[in-house]
Formats: sequence, C-alpha cells, structure tokens
Amino acid sequence: MEVEIATIGGYEAVGRQMTAVRAGDDVVIFDMGLNLSKVLIHDNVETERMHSLDLIDMGAIPDDRVMSDLEGDVKAIVPTHGHLDHIGAISKLAHRYDAPIVATPFTIELVKQQIKGEEKFGVQNDLQKMEAGETMQIGERTELEFVNVTHSIIDAINPVLHTPEGAVVYGLDKRMDHTPVLGDPIDMKRFREIGREGEGVLCYIEDCTNAGRKGRTPSESVARRHLRDVMESIEHYDGGIVATTFSSHIARVKSLVEFAEDIGRQPVLLGRSMEKYSGTAERLDFVDFPDDLGMYGHRKSVDRTFKRIMNEGKENFLPIVTGHQGEPRAMLTRMGRGETPYELDDGDKVLFSARVIPEPTNEGQRYQSEKLLGMQGARIYDDIHVSGHLREEGHYEMLQALQPQHVIPAHQSLKGFAPYVDLAENQGYKVGRDLHVTRNGNMIQLTE
Repeated sequence: MEVEIATIGGYEAVGRQMTAVRAGDDVVIFDMGLNLSKVLIHDNVETERMHSLDLIDMGAIPDDRVMSDLEGDVKAIVPTHGHLDHIGAISKLAHRYDAPIVATPFTIELVKQQIKGEEKFGVQNDLQKMEAGETMQIGERTELEFVNVTHSIIDAINPVLHTPEGAVVYGLDKRMDHTPVLGDPIDMKRFREIGREGEGVLCYIEDCTNAGRKGRTPSESVARRHLRDVMESIEHYDGGIVATTFSSHIARVKSLVEFAEDIGRQPVLLGRSMEKYSGTAERLDFVDFPDDLGMYGHRKSVDRTFKRIMNEGKENFLPIVTGHQGEPRAMLTRMGRGETPYELDDGDKVLFSARVIPEPTNEGQRYQSEKLLGMQGARIYDDIHVSGHLREEGHYEMLQALQPQHVIPAHQSLKGFAPYVDLAENQGYKVGRDLHVTRNGNMIQLTE
C-alpha cells in the first residue's frame, strides 16, 4: 500500500497545525488549526466574518490547496484536542471535504462552538465522538485508533492510523503525566504495544516544542503544589488578589477555584473564553465546580461583578481572569489599563499561572500588560506553571516505545526543529533517510 504524508501547516512555525496521511485511496486529516498571533497583529480582525483565502494569505490558517495533489478521498478530519492552533480553522476549511469530524467528546463540543460562531461558511460535516481507547474503520484496510495522552487541556489524544505497512502515529501535543489532576494518565502501555504489533510504527510525527529542554516535563500535580504554596503564602493579605491562566486549562482552573476557597476567598471566573471552556467542561461532567461558582463572559456582566467585588471588599474574592498573554481585549489587560471597575492598589497580587508563549507578538503584549499592572502597584507572581509538551527525556522515551521507521518533526520552525533533529540522530536516525525535516506544503512518500 502507498503511504504518503502531506505536511500542510505547523512545519514552519508554532500554530495552524494540519497534516494529511494517505494510505492507499483513503486520506485522514489530522488537525485544522489557527495561528492566533497572525490575527492579533491586526486590529479588530473578526475571523468568523473572513473568507478562508484571506486568512490563508494572512498566514492565519493552513494553505490546504496542496490537498488537491493527494490522490485519494478524505475519510475523516481528526483534531487531537481543543486548542485553537488545532481546531481554529475547522470552521473555514472542513466544509471542503465530504468527511466527518472525529474527536473526543470535549473536543467535539468545542468544535461545535467554533462552527456555531462561523458567519462566512456553512459547515455541515458530521460530528462523531470517539473516546480514547476506541477504534474506527477507515476504508477497507486501515483503522483509526485514539490513544489517551496528557496535555494542558482535558480529553487530548494522539491518533494512530493503522495501515498494512505499519502504524502512522500523529504525536501532537502531549507531556508524560502519570499523576494528572484531571483525567487518566498517558497510556504509555498502549504506545509500547503499537511499537511491537504487526509491522510496527511506519512513521511518527512529533511535536518539538520543548525538545531543546533537558530532563522531563513535570506533572500537573507539581504545578498544583506550586500554586498551593504561592496562595497559602499570601493567605493573610487583606487586599486584592487576581489570578490568570489558560482558560482551556481546566485542571489549573480547578486548582485555583479550590485554593481560593481554602484561603477564604470566593472564586469567580471572568472572561468569554473562561466561561466557554469551564462551562463546557462542567456541563460534560469533566469537572465538578462548586454550585455557587460564578462564570461571566459578557462584558456588562463582568463589569457588574467587578463592581460587586469592589463594594463587598476585594479581600473576599479571587477573580480568575483571561489575559495571561497580554491579549489586548482580555480581562487582565483591561484591568491594567484601568478600564474596569476593579481598582488595583499598591501591593495587590497578580498570579500568572501560565508562561508566555515564546512568540514575539505574545512576548510584546505580555511585557506591556505586566508593565501596566506594575504601574498601578501590582506585584507580579510569575511562572506558576508546567508545560503541556515533552522535554528531551520524554522524546527519548517515545522513540524507544514506538521504534518508528520514519520520524517527522512538527509544531515548530526550522530553528525549533534543530534540537529534535540532534536528539533523533543520537538515536540512529538520519536526515534525508528516515528523519524528514520538511516545510508547509510538502509531500513525503513513505512507501510506494
């Protein structure tokens, strides 16, 4: 069977992930993501009203026109998890393919919301839920499997396409967490089995985000302990404490909510994306929040909540807000500019339970946000976080578990690929032979 891979997006920068695998006449697309930084550098861009071709020209979504070079029929579109750099282009591109969107329940719910907000295209693709550990037939000779992984969002998987020539494992995005705060540990047992079944692993496509960092990525339980330590250290502060994290990071939001109550403060979630992700996770029973936890996304209801906090005393509340990357319209950024009823006083604490995404737009916005907060007297607590991506030792472990015949680095720029290339070459792979460093829009023929 011919097996061919189209590297469509995410092979020149972090963002707008999209890869297609052709096995015989059957094609499966993994991810359709957005590069948010390409949108943020433009003022007041509303992607839901834009045409896909304009977003492709802007570099915001993958240029999928290379798909016309693949000789086969798309049988499934498979997003690995619910982050926008993996699902943000589905509402712009999925309608071009007569194929279902197959994902885990939480991811499917987020995809539904993306499609519902779309104003330019009518996306009619069937939405099919599939749990980690389940399989689905793709054509006559291939099968799709979901393997549970741990990441900074719940319900994440690595999809595996089983072909007669061996398995193609799409390895974006994960860390090896054996003690997660929410959900099940990463299923390394299954990865090891896949590496030794039948023809083994034909190809492994790997996220290289932290390949240049030594050691292993800590568990989310480590971030939880760090967060508890920070919050207990300021338990007796009688002024304002504000926290921010990735709104999609439900495990971290859960920890913030619990520790707020432990130190005698009422948690409240503020911001549209905070309401969206946490509300969805609670509705699908992925997390159990207190019955009286307030979640407010609309600006008027957020400002009403801020007024209530000011009237009843900042010392009684912990606002958990959007804006950890300094996004211009997010809650924390507005607070730094003095555009909300919440008044920051000298000595008030702002906890960043997130790292800045290492990309110039984010770094500049985050710098500006911290400076504005500091000018109002806020004290910054930074880096209360662990990454959702593998470091060096995790990569070695995955290569050992899967023993792939071919490896394709992804989810980075060419510069970002370099540490992973060194790592893979240390394991006997060779660029141009079985280690394929590629670009967006390229084809890699694995078997003929």
